Amino acid sequence: MWSKLALLIIKNRRLLVGLLAVMTAFMAWKAKDVEMTYDFAQVVSPDDPDMVYFQQFKKTFGEDGNVLVLGMQDSSVYRLGNFNELRILTDTLAKEEGVNGVLSVTKLIQLTKDTANQRFATAPIFRNKPQTQAELDSLMRIVNRQEFYKGQLISPTTGATLLALTMDPKYLNSSRRQEVMGNILAHAERFTQKTGIRLHYAGLPYVRSTMTSKVAGEMKFFLILAALVTSATLLAFFRTWSAVVFPMLIVGVAVIWCVGTIVLLGYKITLLIGLIPSILIVIGIPNCTYLLSRYHYDYRVSGNQVLAMVRVLRKIGLVTLMNNTATATGFFVFCFTNIAILYQFGWVATISIFAAFFISIILIPIVFTYLPPPTPKQLEHLDAKPLTKLLEFFDYLVLERRGTVYIAAALFCALGALGTSRLQSVAYMVDDLPKNSSVNADLKFFEQHFNGVMPLEIVVDTGKKRGILKLKNLERMDRLENYLRTQPVLTSPVSIVTFLKAATQTFYNGDPQYYRLPDNSERNFILSYLARSQGQGSGMDSKLLRSFTDSTGQRARISLKIADIGSRNLDTLLINKIQPQIDEIFKGTGMDVKMTGTTILFTKGNEYIIGTLRNSLIHAFALVGLIVLLLFRSIRAVVFTLIPNFVTLLMTAGLMGFFGIALKPATALIFCIALGIDGDNSIHLLAKFRQEMAINGRRVRAAISTTLSEAGTSMIYTSIVLLVGFSIFAFSEFGGTKALGLLMSASLLITNFSNLILLPALLVTFEHGKDETIDKSLIQHYDDQYHEEDDDLELNLNRMQVQPRTVNAPDADVNRLSS
Repeated sequence: MWSKLALLIIKNRRLLVGLLAVMTAFMAWKAKDVEMTYDFAQVVSPDDPDMVYFQQFKKTFGEDGNVLVLGMQDSSVYRLGNFNELRILTDTLAKEEGVNGVLSVTKLIQLTKDTANQRFATAPIFRNKPQTQAELDSLMRIVNRQEFYKGQLISPTTGATLLALTMDPKYLNSSRRQEVMGNILAHAERFTQKTGIRLHYAGLPYVRSTMTSKVAGEMKFFLILAALVTSATLLAFFRTWSAVVFPMLIVGVAVIWCVGTIVLLGYKITLLIGLIPSILIVIGIPNCTYLLSRYHYDYRVSGNQVLAMVRVLRKIGLVTLMNNTATATGFFVFCFTNIAILYQFGWVATISIFAAFFISIILIPIVFTYLPPPTPKQLEHLDAKPLTKLLEFFDYLVLERRGTVYIAAALFCALGALGTSRLQSVAYMVDDLPKNSSVNADLKFFEQHFNGVMPLEIVVDTGKKRGILKLKNLERMDRLENYLRTQPVLTSPVSIVTFLKAATQTFYNGDPQYYRLPDNSERNFILSYLARSQGQGSGMDSKLLRSFTDSTGQRARISLKIADIGSRNLDTLLINKIQPQIDEIFKGTGMDVKMTGTTILFTKGNEYIIGTLRNSLIHAFALVGLIVLLLFRSIRAVVFTLIPNFVTLLMTAGLMGFFGIALKPATALIFCIALGIDGDNSIHLLAKFRQEMAINGRRVRAAISTTLSEAGTSMIYTSIVLLVGFSIFAFSEFGGTKALGLLMSASLLITNFSNLILLPALLVTFEHGKDETIDKSLIQHYDDQYHEEDDDLELNLNRMQVQPRTVNAPDADVNRLSS
């Protein structure tokens, strides 16, 4: 079949190139519409109870992750000129498109008591621009008496202050995000230039915007870098520009198809999907390396380009397809998850890998039967002495020192198990950004002065309408809030309780010592003042109170901000500290108290995605085993394949444990991807071994030696290409991407031991060569002495010549095929 396919490709070269050109043009046209995603991926299932509750929370109280904060710690901001510049900045930002509101010191609102009408009124503290420093100082004394704002806008310990911008979600989740963020940062920069006061930035909108920009930049950077390093590697191997230019052209076409596929599937570029084009270059080049290495080998034997190329496809076409299937398996398993970011990553990668295979299997025969035949110098890589010596050493270990190999494997596994036992699962909200990035530096500023900026919400459900206004319920909430204030990683809470405390303070003419809940004798007076301040009814429909309670007065929220302390510490805080306090305070009341918010969902998402990837790894083992079973129809072949790959993954996990690389979504991906690539190598070696067994009369030792000599060359070539290619990701600014590059490179080094030493050793030990019949319809051999019906075809091919293009015949077909 593969011989006929090869002839079909060569005879219809122009037609196939034309079809590929049309398809590539179509994909390029679709690729121009590719978009970046402007929202954090939801990694928790939409049906998860915590996710359902969080969605209900947002419908009732609004978004919790749409606040951008600008902070500063500089006493000069309270000088008249600088303060008025801050006022201008605040007013300018409030008018910016995409900004729903701005809260800052210059726009603070205070409650006042209207005794005549027995109601509360609101008024800005800074009604007009201060004209003198004395006036400003007087107004700032009023600001400092507002207990409600302490720890929210002004740090009571360091004097740092911030501006809080509430962003419109419609802009945050669209392509306008970058424009809006750019305008905000430009206004802030002008303020810094005028005053010399440095501003710090934080909040999920800023983090998301920064990550989106870096994803777009790194996607382009890694595409170029991957092309350069793989080109240099190919040139070093094959010593001809044709073996560089055309494979790069092939993977370039595959990348265009990949981006077009993203658009056709209706996906957008995420942090993971943004890696696929670069990964595709890295894992697409081995297809070309396999085919070209074998083409050079068969051309040196036959001296005929067409015959050599037909032999290449006949002998390794099916194996190369299975190799690509094994590689794709490492990505395809993500398609079984219900996590959007993984599901999309899996489908795009799987489709792109098979597309790259079919493009290479068509274009390699076409291009290299058009081009002049390889010169003796270009074939020298087949006899490279360092490589030959290395393979001879492997052969010696496998045939003469198998005991040493097994002892070494056992020691490696023991070390891997020890390292794996030290492996920890932890992730941070800004985990992927470098520790020395401006985002992390600014985040530390807010954690130092305000204890953090990541959102955390607690919802108290009394179970009864207006139940939240009962004094006993308010007192219980106050007890919980007092405990929350003792936690150094939490900001001061904001709720109906803090609002009522501010109202009590106002009732007593702003005296800070009355910043407390009203007692039974004061409660009715203060609530009646609140009701009258809103005109009609109870006042529960007011804009102020609706930000703290639902429309019925049954549920109330307690809003806090938390430092980015990592998923493990967050779990400890929520489960071992806050939840026991909630249980104690609200025990026996019938009230339901739940913690929710973006931060909690992130933590749960981290656990959820790692659990999903654990299942995906099991699926990947099963699928690789199934591929081997279908290809070789042997349970032993499945075992021979999976044992070395298990060793590779165990040692990779051990390295993570020893070097303190945490298990998190980005690093957990590595295992499935590595298994697919390692399975590719195992299948390649097993296929060659089975073919050599048929040739050598089932003499195992002879088959192993020939397998290592021939298949080992291309396996080492492709391992080097993959190692160099994946190592480029070590230059990423994203921690997860950097870990992907380093660990995949380590895995590729380990797999050379697993697949070129351990696997052959297992075959020599357990493959006796007499109790198994090889199915020649599945695995065809490499040797020309083993006669099948394809030999008749080769006899005809020997009479076919490839005529190279001459200088005197520019209009002739390039490399015309004739018989």
